[in-house]
Amino acid sequence: MSSVVALAEELRAIREFSDLSGEALEWLASHMEVVELDPGQVFLQAGAPAEHMYVILEGEVRGQSEGAGDGRVFVTPAGRITGTLPYSRLKIIPMAIRAVPRTRIASLHKQLFPEMLQHIPELGERLVAVMTDRIRSVTREEQHSEKLVALGKLSAGLAHELNNPASAASRAAESLRESVTALRNANLRLDRLALSPDQRSSLADLEQRVLDFAARHQEDDPLERSDREQAVGDWLEEHGIQDAWTLAATIADAGAGVPHMERLSTMLPAEAIGDVLCRISAAVQVTLLVDQIENSTSRISALVKAVKEYSYMDQGSQQEVDIHDALDNTLLILNHKLKQGIQVIREYDRTLPRICAHGSELNQVWTNLIVNAVDAMEGKGELRVRTSRVGDCVLVEIIDNGTGIPPEVQAHLFEPFFTTKSVGEGTGLGLDTVNRIVRQHHGRVHVETRPGETNFQVSLPMPK
Repeated sequence: MSSVVALAEELRAIREFSDLSGEALEWLASHMEVVELDPGQVFLQAGAPAEHMYVILEGEVRGQSEGAGDGRVFVTPAGRITGTLPYSRLKIIPMAIRAVPRTRIASLHKQLFPEMLQHIPELGERLVAVMTDRIRSVTREEQHSEKLVALGKLSAGLAHELNNPASAASRAAESLRESVTALRNANLRLDRLALSPDQRSSLADLEQRVLDFAARHQEDDPLERSDREQAVGDWLEEHGIQDAWTLAATIADAGAGVPHMERLSTMLPAEAIGDVLCRISAAVQVTLLVDQIENSTSRISALVKAVKEYSYMDQGSQQEVDIHDALDNTLLILNHKLKQGIQVIREYDRTLPRICAHGSELNQVWTNLIVNAVDAMEGKGELRVRTSRVGDCVLVEIIDNGTGIPPEVQAHLFEPFFTTKSVGEGTGLGLDTVNRIVRQHHGRVHVETRPGETNFQVSLPMPK
């Protein structure tokens, strides 16, 4: 059996060629070249011209995406057709391709495509279907990658946002233990002094007033606070109080000064003043640390609540969505990107009704648009988030004061895989995803841009 006839029989095992006539198969076989590859051998280099259609006869080839840095692997097993195809726009090989086991591949140069379609016209539709399936598969991979990258960035940002209050609460809890111990020791020492009921009552009254003042006091002038600490420290040293300057810092923070110390000295015996101040200082520290722990845990709770509402956890596929809550949750989750130099201005029409929507999908829209705005401003600028009613639609506008979008880019903004970002920083699916989700909600996306302002407008129908 000649090599052409043998190859024709092998091609018959390929699904797209299985019902072709013997003459058609022999035409293909006679115009194809067969190459054999050892395991691991590079077949095509990334960036090489895409000039051939390839049929994997035996074995398997594998390519790994290098540009996006995400490690995605594309595998083509035996029985598949790959490479450039009729009507394909593929110009270069996007990644290095190598054999996995020992592999045999038949190739047909693209210059022979017109002749092939003339001899075997039914292949045109079949190979277009192969190309369509390949595009669909790559698109799914890219969208999956885009979601993973976005999830990774959100997770890193949330970890950072959660770490700050968690660390603050942990440090405050450790200091609280020390302050409670100091408070207990001061109480024990005071109990040995056998203060009179009047003295104890006056001490409790003074302590409460200091605590009340510390709770509501806001220092306007750091110099005034520094002067007060210096004066209190000098007074404590003059009266032989141990740890004078440690106590002076807490007392000054609580808003107390030398007049308070003088009053204290008239109320109590001299040997009790040091222990009384230790007790007041510890009590102030306990109060401040409890407030700090409460604020930190409240911050953590707010972030967890925002994440749950952002993802619409434990809810159905469609919900009645409050646009303003959704925007606020998105801004909170993206706070790690905003707090370095972005001023957020909210202009909300609170009279807008809830809309029926896939809440988590709409949050992808707000996330992509806000992240793009931050990138356009290079992390510093003014982000304006506006809502309003236009006809029977809710209008959400995400406005940044970046450099604007060049005219040559505007026409391609919503095209899949189009991106102006550097390799590895974007897949070009963010605005395509925005457009797809908004259209699924029967809305529309429009952009207005000029130097110094870009306004992405999302219109969503209101319930009737």
